[in-house]
Amino acid sequence: MGTGKSTIGYKLASRLNKQFVDMDREIEKVTGMTVADLFRQYGEIRFRSEERLMAKKLSVQNDIVIATGGGVVLDPENINAFKENGIIVWLDASPEIIFERVNRKKGTRPLLRKKTSIEDIEKFSNEREPHYSCADYRFDTGKNLDEVVEEIIKVIKDKI
Repeated sequence: MGTGKSTIGYKLASRLNKQFVDMDREIEKVTGMTVADLFRQYGEIRFRSEERLMAKKLSVQNDIVIATGGGVVLDPENINAFKENGIIVWLDASPEIIFERVNRKKGTRPLLRKKTSIEDIEKFSNEREPHYSCADYRFDTGKNLDEVVEEIIKVIKDKI
């Protein structure tokens, strides 16, 4: 979270003339609830179930760029689905940059507490890092996001 997945995904899709899909927004359309409300009312297990269904649905589509939630990699089924028909890109940033970004949208981040610190984000990132190793490519988003989009295009252009 806070690494620029939605922003970069949208810009990347636009540059590649592909459809952009934000998984969390799609889950919200299907459930009629915000992700934060879904977490609050039904918990993480229900959200991860909705996420798994959405990953299966989206993974079979072509010509799309998908911005997933940061926890999508926690379920091997999701990874297998995306690897079958796509390229997995890991967007990363320093805990300080993530902290700055998520603080702007704190009310929409269900896994963050009100007083989340940089150390909390670092711990959270370290716990998830082994799951992110499934990515085909990794990019640091702690710089101009348009530059990151260009870097991604250079690396994946022969694979799309």
